[in-house]
Amino acid sequence: MTVPADEILVAGRWRRGGGAPLECVDPATGETVAVVHGASARDVDEAARAASVAEWAALLPHERARVLARVGDLIERDAESLALLQTRNTGKALRETRALVASAAATFRFYAAALETMETALTPQRGPWLTMSVYEPIGVVGAITPWNSPIASDAQKIAPALAAGNGVLLKPAEATPLVSLALARLVLEAGVPAPLLSVLPGPGSVVGDAIVRHPAVGKVAFTGGTSTGRAIGRIAAEKVMPVTMELGGKSPTIVCPDAAVEQAVAGILFGIFSSSGQSCIAGSRIFLPASRYAEFRDLLVAGASRLRMGPGTAEDTQVAPLATFAHRDRVAALVDRAREEGARVLCGGEVPSSAGAYYPPTLLEGLANSSKTCQEEIFGPVGVLLPYRDEDDLVAQANDTVYGLACGIWTADYRRAWRLARRIEAGTVWINTYKQFSISTPFSGMKESGLGIDKGREGILGYLRQKSVYWGLDEAPLPWAG
Repeated sequence: MTVPADEILVAGRWRRGGGAPLECVDPATGETVAVVHGASARDVDEAARAASVAEWAALLPHERARVLARVGDLIERDAESLALLQTRNTGKALRETRALVASAAATFRFYAAALETMETALTPQRGPWLTMSVYEPIGVVGAITPWNSPIASDAQKIAPALAAGNGVLLKPAEATPLVSLALARLVLEAGVPAPLLSVLPGPGSVVGDAIVRHPAVGKVAFTGGTSTGRAIGRIAAEKVMPVTMELGGKSPTIVCPDAAVEQAVAGILFGIFSSSGQSCIAGSRIFLPASRYAEFRDLLVAGASRLRMGPGTAEDTQVAPLATFAHRDRVAALVDRAREEGARVLCGGEVPSSAGAYYPPTLLEGLANSSKTCQEEIFGPVGVLLPYRDEDDLVAQANDTVYGLACGIWTADYRRAWRLARRIEAGTVWINTYKQFSISTPFSGMKESGLGIDKGREGILGYLRQKSVYWGLDEAPLPWAG
């Protein structure tokens, strides 16, 4: 694995950024992996002004698709080095970063196929005109991605934006930019015209703000916290600019009385503790039937206590370190606050003495669903057990949150599964599985969990403008003519 040099990508040119240095730390050891000088507002301005899309947008769809498919091939070629680089920069387990790299490759291939087979519409005739609906690129798109799954998040924005004929200003998180920069090299190697892509790491208050406010940027796609999403939305409203936002979550995982016990316990543990809980879709509110609460609680605590915590580079690691030491300390502080709210810690709950930004799998009980711990996103390996009496009580508690991103249901009754899936306010519902994704299936959030659609064929439409064309066929004059 080669660590990228101290360079960022500005309008297709590799150079040292004009912003402050960003220290990229391996959270398993605390060692510095690389130092990258981030972008400045001036870098953003140069990138936005240089991202001319005319030549790229003028290519026929199958010509752009060929380049995007090549990106997927190159990601696959370098898969192991990309996975290791992401593990060293984010702490994630290798089994997960390998999956994220494979997801990124699949995303570019999917949007190559979607682009090549995308159709415009000849709409039903309602008069002496031929009417058509066609699509055109927006121009320059700002893409702002989080630190928890950079390469997959990057691909889910870059691929459809480029497929649509746009240029992209990508701002990866300041703590984890390395794999985003490595991905950019492959995008250029595949043949995407250099000025179309810039990778501009740095603080959101500087780089992100400059991207969102720049007059040349016609759309922003954002994944991150709800408060930042609101700030972006306010700027977008002033610009009358479309946005796609995947925001926070406090997702319920529901165990029904008839659930297969072993499957449900394993699925719940994976849903909250994989990625060390650093996932917007983490099943952090665990609803258990009151009639079987003690049984499932004891099994979950025993299972959580057996999970293997260790460095992401170890093949048997299940719970890796958190992405940064600062975030580890934030999670620890939120668990301390939960104690103050009356939570009983069933397992975990203490920062281990070993080196690294570790926090153990933690399960809490004794809190009401209305507590801050149950209402606010922790974004760490912390789940809360909550009993429910019946289905109406369950639905009321599960929906009693400002979020609506995901939900898991464990049951052997297909009627109950369907009924609950339709009653729960969530953009994605998993039944007898959890945290499984397909690039071909749309992903969206309800309530304060987001706006717009990522993934699926619909995902490309958010990066296009739709235009209607009327072609007059009547040789007779219009009513006011001569």
